[in-house]
Amino acid sequence: MALKKILIANRGEIALRIIRACHELDIPTVAVYSKADKLSLHVRFSDEAICIGEANPRESYLNVTRIMAAAELTNADAIHPGYGFLAENAAFAELCGDHHLAFIGPTPAVIREMGDKARAREIMKKAGVPVIPGSDGVVKDPEAAEKIAGKLGYPVILKAVAGGGGKGMRIVHEPKNIQNAFNTARNEAENSFSNGDLYIERFIRKPRHIEIQILGDMHGNVYALGERECSIQRRHQKLIEESPSTAVDPELRHRMQDTAVRAAKAVNYTGAGTIEFLLDDKKNFYFMEMNTRIQVEHAITEMVMGMDLVKKQIQIADGYILPERLKDYKIRGHALECRVNAEDPANGFKPSPGTIEALHIPGGSGVRVDTHLYSGYTIPVNYDSLLAKIIVQGSSRESAIHRMVRVLEETVIEGIKTTIPFHRQVLSHPDFVNGTFDTDFLEHFHFNPNKV
Repeated sequence: MALKKILIANRGEIALRIIRACHELDIPTVAVYSKADKLSLHVRFSDEAICIGEANPRESYLNVTRIMAAAELTNADAIHPGYGFLAENAAFAELCGDHHLAFIGPTPAVIREMGDKARAREIMKKAGVPVIPGSDGVVKDPEAAEKIAGKLGYPVILKAVAGGGGKGMRIVHEPKNIQNAFNTARNEAENSFSNGDLYIERFIRKPRHIEIQILGDMHGNVYALGERECSIQRRHQKLIEESPSTAVDPELRHRMQDTAVRAAKAVNYTGAGTIEFLLDDKKNFYFMEMNTRIQVEHAITEMVMGMDLVKKQIQIADGYILPERLKDYKIRGHALECRVNAEDPANGFKPSPGTIEALHIPGGSGVRVDTHLYSGYTIPVNYDSLLAKIIVQGSSRESAIHRMVRVLEETVIEGIKTTIPFHRQVLSHPDFVNGTFDTDFLEHFHFNPNKV
């Protein structure tokens, strides 16, 4: 390969995941780390490591100047941003190009256009991709929002154009609430993204959240690799994902994949990405957003497709031509992923940082655990609470659920509270077992701390 050394501008389990892919491709790696992450495993297993600042992400993992200096100092010729932090920062991707560094992801123009949710809607509409009925671009004020909502019909949802993670979003059920919802969403968006612009859509009741994994190369080839079901979520944060979805039959899968490919080709997408859709109870699906990076839940697609998506990302950045056989890839078996967070589900999912006093990682056939944990590791308070992703595959959905239950029972993480008891209860709930849930599932699910 032409790429000689890759700097990983991230931390935790995703940094380790990228290091493993690079080592299997015989590409040396550079880890960057904050002072809080000095003893993290991504520092230990990278070929080189450079401290880039204090624990506060703005002084380290979001400090573009220090990351670029680290790349120059180590003679790296590419940067992999992982997910989060700078992964969808168009200015950072642009700066990589200015410094003759390959950015392992799409072009800055694509990141910028898809990062503006209102602009993304316009592009998708022109490409013939179904979008949720809503405003044409940014809504300027509460009065304009009320007029548009009256035409769309309530309920509606206000969304930040630069949004993500559920921030800058408000559902409005009647006209009298729209002014307060607009001002609250705008302030939250301004604080979260330094951009208070909002747009408005009709709110779809009880949808399924279905996403399609795509790969696109620099030669115009784009392929879709099945769907992931991401409807089990709390405050728009995904908790359990699976592939395939119980709501998607072969005919619908074919239509959604074709639409995702059309969406990606409309922006000349390169690299690994995801087209996210909302699916209503009549099997109509609507474009929600495009994620211009590798997803947290990419591992379940890897399990059912038998493919390393991170390696594909790196190869695409190096000019690799995706083989035509990708269009014939089929989902094999069923995969589930549980995100294990350092949170206390009995106490409103309050963060639970601390030191890992004892740790046992489960194993066995069809089991994968992506984690940066080790016994004695102290979880910093400064970052996302994700500790591990537990992924299993079975020949059927039923066997995958049974396997995940067994694996969660075997997992030992002592010294802190985690979401494992919560996952065990969700997996036994009749609506989950039957596959008849939607994005409102957790609105009606009650965790019982006495039932472990």
